[in-house]
Amino acid sequence: MHVAVCYNEKPRSGSSAGSSSEGSSEDLSEPPPFSSERYAEFDDRSTIEAVRNALSRFHEVDLVEADESAYIRFLEAQPDIVFNIAEGLRGPYREAFIPSILEFLQIPYTGSGPLTLSICLDKPLTKQVLGYHGVPTPEFRVASTVGEVEDVVKGWAFYPCIVKPVHEGSSIGVWNDSVAEDPLQLSERLRRAISRYGQPAMVERLLPGREFTVGILGNGRQARPLPLIEIRFDNLPEGSKPIYSYEAKWIWDTPARPLDIFDCPAQVDEGLSRSIEEVALAAYRILGCRDWARIDIRLDERGIPNILEVNPLPGILPDPRDNSCMPKAARAAGMEYDDLILNVLEIACRRYGIKTIEVKAI
Repeated sequence: MHVAVCYNEKPRSGSSAGSSSEGSSEDLSEPPPFSSERYAEFDDRSTIEAVRNALSRFHEVDLVEADESAYIRFLEAQPDIVFNIAEGLRGPYREAFIPSILEFLQIPYTGSGPLTLSICLDKPLTKQVLGYHGVPTPEFRVASTVGEVEDVVKGWAFYPCIVKPVHEGSSIGVWNDSVAEDPLQLSERLRRAISRYGQPAMVERLLPGREFTVGILGNGRQARPLPLIEIRFDNLPEGSKPIYSYEAKWIWDTPARPLDIFDCPAQVDEGLSRSIEEVALAAYRILGCRDWARIDIRLDERGIPNILEVNPLPGILPDPRDNSCMPKAARAAGMEYDDLILNVLEIACRRYGIKTIEVKAI
């Protein structure tokens, strides 16, 4: 079968996120330089090659960069299916660009469709959809402009809280310093996020409980969670806030000095495990996720799992030392990296009615 891998590649310069020059810093007082965040969502060459190598075991594989020429490349290549890991170049709907092109060209592809990708990259809209369906998610408000900040602050009653730009992923804009303990800090953080990213900012209640991330593979009733991962904030550097910040994800945690903050499988009792899996699967299905996704969950003061975010384009760094959660959960389920990639392709092919080779499944 002819498979095209569509991707966005990080620049091979010091400006990419997670570079070794950044990894030496443990300064908790200031957010990282803006240049370090710009390409955090993109994949590096090692990830792109790992995906290609996995698929090449059984298929003919082309690489298509998700830039302005992607449409022409797809027309020329005419792949049977596209393995989509493209994050998109710019704008709040960037993750939907490649799937929209493929829908227009009637070329099958892995993963969620344009609507799901657009909703899930809009944090408040995701929470509104989930809330409508009765899925727990922390309280929030949005300041669309700096002029709205004071009204949001006056109407806000939940401290501590956390401020996030509404259209970012990969912990972009979620710094150790994004937690606010009082109205003065909340006002400053909202203004800073709006000005820095040129988009609305959301304040969300910071729940006091444990945090988990849940990888899911499959569709419909066949969708199944991978082993749960707990993020252990007690192992973060001294003075860190109990959040999975940009610094924790990209700066402090490096292959040379990996953070020991992940328990996989998570140590939870059967009842809690079932509750977390049920709410994750509910969010996955309500939002129309397909083939795979990773869902972040935190417990409130009553121990009830709340959805924080839904990521239909989960990170898949191949090196175990990089602590990429989807491959980590897959390994706990008995799947090596190649198995994970080939499983996602097989799940997508099954959805389209395309025959392909079956690999080890969960």
